[in-house]
Amino acid sequence: MGEVADSMYTQDGTVDIKGNPAVKKGTGNWRACPYILANECCERLAYYGMSTNLVNYMKTRLGQGNSVAANNVTNWSGTCYITPLIGAFLADAYMGRYWTIASFMIIYIIGLALLTMASSVKGLVPSCDSSGTCHATETQTAAVFVALYLIALGTGGIKPCVSSFGADQFDEHDEGERRSKSSFFNWFYFSINIGALVASTVLVYVQTHVGWGWGFGIPAVVMAIAVVSFFIGTPLYRHQRPGGSPLTRIAQVLVASVRKWSVAVPADSSALHETLDKESGIEGSRKLEHTGQFRFLDKAAVETAEDKAAGRAASAWRLCTVTQVEELKSVVRLLPIWASGIVFATVYSQMSTMFVLQGNTLDQRMGPKFSVPSATLSMVDTISVIVWVPVYDRLIVPAVRSVTGRPRGFTQLQRMGIGLVISIFSMLAAGILDVVRLRAIARHGLYGSKDTVPVSIFWQVPQYFIIGAAEVFTFVGQLEFFYDQAPDAMRSMCSALSLTTVALGSYLSSVLVTIVTRITTRHGKTGWIPDNLNLGHLDYFFWLLAVLSLLNFLVYLVIASWYKYKKTADDPYAEGEEH
Repeated sequence: MGEVADSMYTQDGTVDIKGNPAVKKGTGNWRACPYILANECCERLAYYGMSTNLVNYMKTRLGQGNSVAANNVTNWSGTCYITPLIGAFLADAYMGRYWTIASFMIIYIIGLALLTMASSVKGLVPSCDSSGTCHATETQTAAVFVALYLIALGTGGIKPCVSSFGADQFDEHDEGERRSKSSFFNWFYFSINIGALVASTVLVYVQTHVGWGWGFGIPAVVMAIAVVSFFIGTPLYRHQRPGGSPLTRIAQVLVASVRKWSVAVPADSSALHETLDKESGIEGSRKLEHTGQFRFLDKAAVETAEDKAAGRAASAWRLCTVTQVEELKSVVRLLPIWASGIVFATVYSQMSTMFVLQGNTLDQRMGPKFSVPSATLSMVDTISVIVWVPVYDRLIVPAVRSVTGRPRGFTQLQRMGIGLVISIFSMLAAGILDVVRLRAIARHGLYGSKDTVPVSIFWQVPQYFIIGAAEVFTFVGQLEFFYDQAPDAMRSMCSALSLTTVALGSYLSSVLVTIVTRITTRHGKTGWIPDNLNLGHLDYFFWLLAVLSLLNFLVYLVIASWYKYKKTADDPYAEGEEH
C-alpha cells in the first residue's frame, strides 16, 4: 500500500490548493503550465508595453533631457528588480507563491490604471506648445512616477514567484518531470519574449502614432487578462508550503556560530547535529548533505555538553541542524555567481536607453511612407530569443548531451559563461555602428540636433540580435541555476536575488552614465553623451562596456571553477560538483 501511495502522490512535499498531498496524475506537470505561461506572457507584454518606449515618453511628454530621461528609466527599471526581494520573502516565509502572485497583481493593475489616467485625463496630461515642446507640472510628473513605482511594487510579488511556481509543478523525484523542469525554464523565457515582441511592435507603434493614453491603456487590459489566466489554472497547481522566515534561520546560524567560536568542529561530519527524521526540520525543505566549505559555520551544528543536556529544548539560536547551516552556505556560494551577472545586466539595459537614443539619430524610414520608431528595434532582441530558445532546447542541448552525457548538455555554469562571452560582441557591434554613424555625420556636416544621419536604423539589428542570443544562455541559465541551487525553502528569495542583478545592472548603467558625463564634460567639453548625440562619442561608451564585460568574464571563470553544486540527501539525480 505504501508503494501505491508513493506512486500516486508527488514526493517533493507539494500539496494542492486545499493543502492535501498533490496527486501526480491530476495536478502539475505540463498540464498546469499553459496557465502560468499565459499569465507571464500577458504580464510581460504589459510591462514591456510601458518600459520599451518609456525613455521617449520622459523626453517628449515630461520634457526631460537625454541623460535625465535615461537615468529615470534605468532607476525605475532597477527598482522593478529590487522589489522582488519583498515579494519573495513573503512567499517563502508566510504566503506561499500562489497567494503572493495573486495579491501583488492587484497593486500592479492599480498602477497601470493610474498611468493610463496620467497620460489621457485632462489636467494630468502635460500641456505642449506649438513647437511640440511639453511642460509638465510637478503634480503631473508626480502622478506618472507614483504610477510607475506602484507598478514596480506590484511586479515585485510576481517576478520572483512565477518562474519558481512554474518549476514547482515538476516533481524532482520523478526523472521524467525533472528533465521537463529544465525545459520549462526555456519555454518560460520564450513566453516572456512573445509578450515583449507584441509590446515592442504593436504597442510602441500605438504610443508613437495613436497616443500615449491608448499606448498605456492596452497594457492595463492585458494585465487583467493575465489575472484571469492565472486563476483559471488554480485546480491544477501544486504548491510548496512556506517554510517560515529564511532570514531568521540565517540569523540563527550566524548567531550560533559566533557563540561557539571557540568550539572545535569534528572531523567526522556525521557527528554534527541533524534531525533523525527523513524530513528536515524546515517546512517544505529536504535535508542537505554536509559540504566542507565555510567550516566556521559548521560550529552552529556542533552539539556541546550544554546542548545535549538541554535535549529537544536546545535553543535554535545556539544549536542548528546541518541542513540549516547548509542553507546559508548555499546562499553564500551563490553570491559570487550573482555578482558576475551585474555587468551583463548593464549591457542588457542599453537596449532601453543608449540603443534607443542612438536609433533616434539614424534614418528610420522603411519605404517612402513608413518610418520605424527607434524603440521598436527592441523587437529584434525578442525575435532573437524566440528563435534561439527552440534552437537551444531542441538542437543544441541534444547535440551537446551526446558529447558530455549530461541531461542538460552544458552545465548551468557553462551555459551562463557562454552568454557572458556573446554579450561582449553586442557592445562591439554597437560601437562599430556608432563609428560609422560619426563618420557619416562628419562627411555630411550633420551636427544639428534634429539632423538625420544617412545610416539606416536597421544596421542596429546585429547588436539587438546578439544580445538576444546572450540572454538565452545567461538569463535563462540564471533562472534555472538560482532555482536549482537554492535551498528548497528559499527558492523565491534566490530567484529574487538573481533578478536583482538586472536592478544593479540598471543602477550601474546610471552610475556609469553620470560618471562619464561628469568627466567628459569638464572644461566646457561636449562630452560622450550630450543631448545632441551628433556632437558626442557614444562609441566610446560602448567600448567601455565591452572592456568591462571582458574583465567580468575573466573573473567569472575563477568563480565558476571554485563553485560546488548543491546536494540533497535523497537526490539520486544530483549533478555533483561539475563545472
